[in-house]
Amino acid sequence: MLPVEFGLDTFGDVTVGPDGVPLPYAQVIRNVVEQAVLADETGVDAFGLGEHHRDDFAVSAPEIVLAAIASRTRRIRLGTAVTVLSSDDPVRVYERFATLDAVSHGRAEITLGRGSFTESFPLFGYDLDDYDRLFAEKADLMAELLREDAVTWHGTVRAPLEAQQVYPKTASGRITTWVGVGGSPESVVRAARYGFPLVLAVIGGDPARFAPYVELYHRALDQYEREPLPIAVHAPGFVAATDEEAVETLWPHARAMLTRIGAERGWPPLTRERFEADIAEGAWHVGSPETVARKIARTVHVLDVQRFDLKYSAGTLPHEAMMTAIHLYGTEVIPRVRELLENQD
Repeated sequence: MLPVEFGLDTFGDVTVGPDGVPLPYAQVIRNVVEQAVLADETGVDAFGLGEHHRDDFAVSAPEIVLAAIASRTRRIRLGTAVTVLSSDDPVRVYERFATLDAVSHGRAEITLGRGSFTESFPLFGYDLDDYDRLFAEKADLMAELLREDAVTWHGTVRAPLEAQQVYPKTASGRITTWVGVGGSPESVVRAARYGFPLVLAVIGGDPARFAPYVELYHRALDQYEREPLPIAVHAPGFVAATDEEAVETLWPHARAMLTRIGAERGWPPLTRERFEADIAEGAWHVGSPETVARKIARTVHVLDVQRFDLKYSAGTLPHEAMMTAIHLYGTEVIPRVRELLENQD
């Protein structure tokens, strides 16, 4: 098995202070920077910020926050989870990340996605009826831009480009760019066709159910005569000193978050029974360092992935609890997962 890397993801959820009152957006963003600094200090390999345009998330411009993080960190790679390419301009996406790559000394990454929320479409003047076409055409243009050479491109969602150079160029000649997939076989095949590494967003159910997507990706890479590329998993979780503390700390915040999102999407309210079942057998990686390490090791092993990204924020979960989780993840969980994986070889 190839060496596995470990990352942390957050959407910059609006959290509560000690008095239970939601913190101002500005403070949430500053707290995210502190969380990333701690992740760097504790040996985490990568840090990802999601892009959202709604009131329960503070980060709508992740590249700017990542640039702030770059100025205070030395080694951790900095990316998105995800960049909503469908409602953005690929040229501007490239320019912003090439700039981030410069200020971070080559640590920038992009994860492209359709976005599981749709607020950005009306905000930026896009029609949801064009949901599939927007992503397909913009992913095609993004693949051309990442070559960092003159771009000639024609489509229907933006003005064409004729032998156009885009700046700045990166020192390495290419920004590492992933495609995030939540369950679309077409997106898996598209990632392989363009030579993008794959991120599987495992947000519910047993991670093992994504094994067919891993197999499909490998087959598609072979068909397009691509070299092997890494696969990552993004999954929710939380670490505390004990299993009981982790569940009790996380539960009210996860319940409020998922109940709100569920009401918007027609899901039933989250019950404690279902929550605990998903911790025991599903997507949530929650518990003591040993418990979380064992579950991550299982996920990595069953899907044969090269990176695991823990989405450590959950609704109003307080900053202090997340800082504890990050410290435990970096100092105890990651070393233990590596030990478990070595013993499986």
